Amino acid sequence: MPTVVVENLVKDYGTLRAVDGLSFTVEQGEVVALLGPNGAGKSTAVEIL
Repeated sequence: MPTVVVENLVKDYGTLRAVDGLSFTVEQGEVVALLGPNGAGKSTAVEIL
C-alpha cells in the first residue's frame, strides 16, 4: 500500500501555473527527490504536501 499518492496536482498563482498535473506514488521506505530547474514548481509541490 502506498504511503503517499499524488494525482494531477495543479497550483496556480493568478495566471501563472506553478505546478501542472504532477502525479507520483511513494511506497513506504522509498527515498524520493524532486529535481528540475529553478521555477519548475518543486518547492510549491512540497509546500502543498
